Amino acid sequence: MARTLNKVILIGRLGADPDVRYTQSGLPVVRFNLATNERVPAGEGNWEDRTEWHRIVVFGKIAENCANYLSKGRLVYVEGRLRTNQWEDAQGVRRSTTEIVASDVGFLDSGRDAPVQATTGQVPVRRGTPTGSKDEEPFPEALPEMPEPQGDDIPF
Repeated sequence: MARTLNKVILIGRLGADPDVRYTQSGLPVVRFNLATNERVPAGEGNWEDRTEWHRIVVFGKIAENCANYLSKGRLVYVEGRLRTNQWEDAQGVRRSTTEIVASDVGFLDSGRDAPVQATTGQVPVRRGTPTGSKDEEPFPEALPEMPEPQGDDIPF
């Protein structure tokens, strides 16, 4: 049997504050729209920005963190899969919508410009150090600016 892949990775800005709801069993579900932009030629040496809107849905603990920390205009990283829903409206017209079911959401900016990872609810370790360690501690309230790795400090 052939293997398939359904994976989406986006970096964009929220068009509005997230919509938070709960399933009957109490599972949080957050939905938000994400805008991505690209510059495209508009003729005669001119360029224009083209915006694409994406519907994002997030479940569980990640949804709780999104509800607590995301707001209109925030820059986020979203990783997930495409899902298409189909239904009939009240007039009997068949409708469909495609959305991204997020498995990972990273907050790329904040009030303090500290990146936050929605999967853990913690701020990751400083730039240049590996993430994912069980010994990681969240950043304190005020963060010192860390220099970028130079020369031999780059781990690859």
